[in-house]
Amino acid sequence: MNRLLIIDGMNLVRRILAAQPDQNDMQALTVRAIAACRKLCQHHQPSHVVVVWDGTQVSWRKQLYPDYKKGRKPMPESLAQGLPSIITELKSKGFNSLQADSEADDVIATLAFKLNQSGGEVIIVSTDKGFAQLNLRAVKQWDYFAHQWLDLDALEQKLGVSRQQLLDFIALSGDSGNKIPGISGIGPKSAAELLRSYRSLANIYNALDKLGSKQAQKLADGREMARLSYKLAKLKTDMTLDVRLSDYRLQQ
Repeated sequence: MNRLLIIDGMNLVRRILAAQPDQNDMQALTVRAIAACRKLCQHHQPSHVVVVWDGTQVSWRKQLYPDYKKGRKPMPESLAQGLPSIITELKSKGFNSLQADSEADDVIATLAFKLNQSGGEVIIVSTDKGFAQLNLRAVKQWDYFAHQWLDLDALEQKLGVSRQQLLDFIALSGDSGNKIPGISGIGPKSAAELLRSYRSLANIYNALDKLGSKQAQKLADGREMARLSYKLAKLKTDMTLDVRLSDYRLQQ
């Protein structure tokens, strides 16, 4: 069976860089990135591996909602200049890359979805919990820095909703990390309580007459923002990718 290791490249190198004493030492970062990829392959024994990188184009999410990810620290200038060399060095060691036009997340989600559909296994290496929404049978997520799988049961317990309700939860309460707004006045606790009672966003809106007047008004006023937030949070799994799995076969 094919087992594809998908590494969220920027997620990996930016966290490695943040732990370096010298933030401008691209040679040390390159060495550590190669070592990380080797450790990941030794641990997970994939048949294929790809490192996916963010591109430079403005994402469709930013075009839809200009405040999306507002306030995020820009990529350090040293990393922006050193990234092409890092990608080249990774390739020379057998770790091929795939560059997204804008955000890597949708490319990663599409690769995972397609291989899952064809009966393969996928391991996504990232600390981004947004991939939990994929909820696919043979797709798992590994945190390289914590050395553990993403625990979906623990995530469900923390948020108070099931993994199938994650997008509805974000539509209601937003996502501060990505500056997804949600509905004004509806926090995580209220969102979880609503979803426990009514199971889905659609059901909640069909039951506004059963809610308290203040909460019902907040939901009614925030309907369009909930719709927008859901769209911003949802990963695309149908991106057009001009690649073949064989491009990423791991050479032993």
